[in-house]
Amino acid sequence: MSTDAIVLLKEDHKNVKRLFKQFQDAEDGPAAPKAKIVGEILRELTVHTYIENEVMYPEVRRLLPDLEDDVLESYEEHHVADVLCFELSTLDADDEHFDAKVTVLIENVTHHIEEEEQEWFPKVREGLGRNQLQEIGAKMLELKPGAPTKPTQPAALKKALDAVRA
Repeated sequence: MSTDAIVLLKEDHKNVKRLFKQFQDAEDGPAAPKAKIVGEILRELTVHTYIENEVMYPEVRRLLPDLEDDVLESYEEHHVADVLCFELSTLDADDEHFDAKVTVLIENVTHHIEEEEQEWFPKVREGLGRNQLQEIGAKMLELKPGAPTKPTQPAALKKALDAVRA
């Protein structure tokens, strides 16, 4: 198994896209199978965004300062996905907003994946050596078993909700 950080992240992307397809194929069916698939999507995305946010992005930001804007944009795209994941984790599959919210999540994450794989990863691979990418990947693999598996309320969302309730 490769420890190259980009190879590991692309494997995660492949798994998430497979789950997206399963959801889309089940979209007109009963709620229970869709809920199970979405649960898997939420788990995969929660782990994936955690290891990217905690390892990949900080390391790239430190080692390749010219990619700072790309990293900041990626953090924001993760934030949007985190908000959607948290909201989905609180909905029943038969809620009228469930399918629409999953669709928006799929669209946002698919855009993010395409941007990373087509634009960002090539820049990172060019800027970092093979050994650096393997070291980053090893750190990601080390962190992955302890990563959160359930979406939590993003801090910005909690702050906004607290302000509304006050």
